[in-house]
Amino acid sequence: MSKPEVLILQHAAWEKPGRILTDLEEIDLPTQTLNITTHKKPDMPDFNEVAGVVLMGGPMGATDFDDYPGLKAEAKLVRAAVSVGKPVLGVCLGHQIIATALGAKLKRNGTPEIGVMPIKRMERHDYFSMWSKQLDVLHWHTDAVTLPEGAQLLARSAETKVQAFRFGSALGMQFHLEVTPQLLEEWLDEPAMVKQLKASSGSKSQLRDAYAAIYGQLQPLAEQVFSGFAARCNTYARSLMN
Repeated sequence: MSKPEVLILQHAAWEKPGRILTDLEEIDLPTQTLNITTHKKPDMPDFNEVAGVVLMGGPMGATDFDDYPGLKAEAKLVRAAVSVGKPVLGVCLGHQIIATALGAKLKRNGTPEIGVMPIKRMERHDYFSMWSKQLDVLHWHTDAVTLPEGAQLLARSAETKVQAFRFGSALGMQFHLEVTPQLLEEWLDEPAMVKQLKASSGSKSQLRDAYAAIYGQLQPLAEQVFSGFAARCNTYARSLMN
């Protein structure tokens, strides 16, 4: 068989995998990127040939199945992947899809978190082993989730009790480590994103400057998380080929 691939599920054109894809490509892992949000019965790769699953962000709600029926297929995929130990990574909406697929509740955040703000690390999982207790990261969300039963809470913030968690082979992160300065510029050219930013009393110049100030310290942390995920996918791919 050909080398198993990592399936990347994208929900909006501007919500790209960024650094996640870079780390997968660095170890020559094949990837396939799909947007299945509007498909009731999406055409997806053979589950047994998928080495890992990445779920990106997006403007919809994680349980908005009526308007985006493909989200139900994503939730089913998450449960199937976790049940066999297949690596799963979710960012923002993807984090919420993983959580709700595992039984968590989705709710509207009291205050939207958009911009650069701190999170507090709760546990030193090996994904986060080099992180300090508090860290400024990029946020862009209005929804939040409760912690799935049996999950390990990895990070929280003042407004969001579950900023990161691990459940078996799945890692969910509400914040955005995948964003590069180039990808941030694409976000700031997207009218839907700019509208949210302005509604939260932010501005393009303020956000650009704030992110530039933290990007250097985020790079090694993002590398730890995404290279670690890529390594897990690579190990799983080898197990499928044996």
